[in-house]
Amino acid sequence: MLRLDKFLPYQLSVTSNAVSSAIARTYEVLFGLRVPEWRLIAVLAEQEGVTQQALVARTEMDKMTVSRAAQALVARGLVTRVPHGRDKRSHALALSEEGRALYAQIAPKALELEQKLLQELGAREVAQLKATLAKLKSASHALR
Repeated sequence: MLRLDKFLPYQLSVTSNAVSSAIARTYEVLFGLRVPEWRLIAVLAEQEGVTQQALVARTEMDKMTVSRAAQALVARGLVTRVPHGRDKRSHALALSEEGRALYAQIAPKALELEQKLLQELGAREVAQLKATLAKLKSASHALR
């Protein structure tokens, strides 16, 4: 018999939702950002000139979520959109100066939140958790 409280996919989902909700409140209150918007800013801070299709792949968010987040960030002047190559329908996104300045404020807060989240774990446990999550992510891709 399946028991949800013992079922790993359920446990991962509930844990992920709890962590995301706690962090989302902070990003919303301090920076006026939803989680998808923050994720796009974080990716664009690492690599500028990224297409929405590449953002979908990198963040593993659906196309509509990425599109809405990108539109909101462009409207706020945090992200710029420029034509990508010869395809007039494709655009590359990059952080604007204002977007980079906001990222410089958010990144330390994100690291602080991560530290608080992991404070009960030792360095070895954190490393093992990250390795285990990477293996689970890889295994989940094999199921697709």
